[in-house]
Amino acid sequence: MSKKFKIGAMSLFIAIALGVSGCSSQSDQSAGNDITTLRFSHFWPATSATHKDIFEPWARKVEEESDGRLKVEIYPSATLSSADSTYESAANGTIDIGSQVQGYSNGRFPLTQIAELPGLSNSATQMNCMLQTLYDDGVISSEYEDTHLLFMMGTGPGGIHTIDNPIRKPEDLKGLRMRRPSAIAGDIIESAGGTPVGLPVTDLYTSLQRGVLDGLSLPWDAVGAFKLNELVNTHTNMPFYSSAILVTMNKDKYESLPDDLKKVIDDNSGKEMAAVAGKVFDGEDDKFMAEAKAKGDIMIDIPDPLSDPAWKGPLEAGTKKYLKDVEDLGLDAQTVYQKAKEASTVCES
Repeated sequence: MSKKFKIGAMSLFIAIALGVSGCSSQSDQSAGNDITTLRFSHFWPATSATHKDIFEPWARKVEEESDGRLKVEIYPSATLSSADSTYESAANGTIDIGSQVQGYSNGRFPLTQIAELPGLSNSATQMNCMLQTLYDDGVISSEYEDTHLLFMMGTGPGGIHTIDNPIRKPEDLKGLRMRRPSAIAGDIIESAGGTPVGLPVTDLYTSLQRGVLDGLSLPWDAVGAFKLNELVNTHTNMPFYSSAILVTMNKDKYESLPDDLKKVIDDNSGKEMAAVAGKVFDGEDDKFMAEAKAKGDIMIDIPDPLSDPAWKGPLEAGTKKYLKDVEDLGLDAQTVYQKAKEASTVCES
């Protein structure tokens, strides 16, 4: 065999080898392009039931039903977006999916937050059903038009939790610095004589430790999830508000999906997911309340504050103020309030 022939044969072999390698690489890349990764941001810790029992199972179900073509990467503890800007991050595409408490963006969801008012909800299950109903019926859907809403969530009733300061009547709040989770709860705390302080939930532990706060208003699931039960020892179980929570997706990202993958997302959205979340939140409320009782914390129960002579005034004043503030924005607060009452009744059963 001539040297020239050997060189030509070797060149041909190398060319074929490179061609095969190139085809293989191109095929792998093409297969990779079929996988859509969705970045999901929220502020709860990775140890919380919200992360482990709501979001992680949701992500697994989406991945399984898409045959692996959708991959969900979850970023807990506000590592990808701050707790108060997650909705806007989903709207502008910084993240693909996000979950946020509406009350953290003060004034952004005024109609939705009407559902947080006293007397409308006594459990997370009822709250979730009520919120999802109001959205599905078009009562509050206009507030989410810049994203693709997946499902609504809501907490159980928010009580008052302090360190060595039993709150039995509104006057007991006077002079106390209380963290407010939303404008509604803040109005009620202020009406009762307390000083509402706006802080993200991730700062509450250190704020209690340092004496920046005397107490806070949160549902039991959040008290446990953020380990605040290690510090607070007196609890007023009084349903004077509930917090609305959203789970939403970037609209362009959703629209970019093929129809069969949109269906996977749709099949894991809406009332069924709202019901799942409600059961998780209610279970956590029961668990952490039981733990506080077991360690000997002081428990004060005011199950119907709107009928309680001491609390009726501040709660009604807070409600009227919030509805007026919404009306001053040119929105029909009274109609939405009436619709929320109707949804509350339907969702109670």
